[in-house]
Amino acid sequence: MDLTLVSQWLGHAKIETTIIYAKADTEMKRAAIERAIDPNSPLKEHLNAERYTVTDDDILKRLYGLR
Repeated sequence: MDLTLVSQWLGHAKIETTIIYAKADTEMKRAAIERAIDPNSPLKEHLNAERYTVTDDDILKRLYGLR
């Protein structure tokens, strides 16, 4: 997908901001979310790194279902 279009949809002023997210893998995103949540927040109890673990087989099954 054209990153310029994605950048516009997200309201980013600079394409460089969008590129950061485009290159971030799932673990990087999960860690950023975890760091952003206050340790005393009730949301903290819902963080579970296990649910973000995805194998190639899982991805292939999901993609196969998109036909």
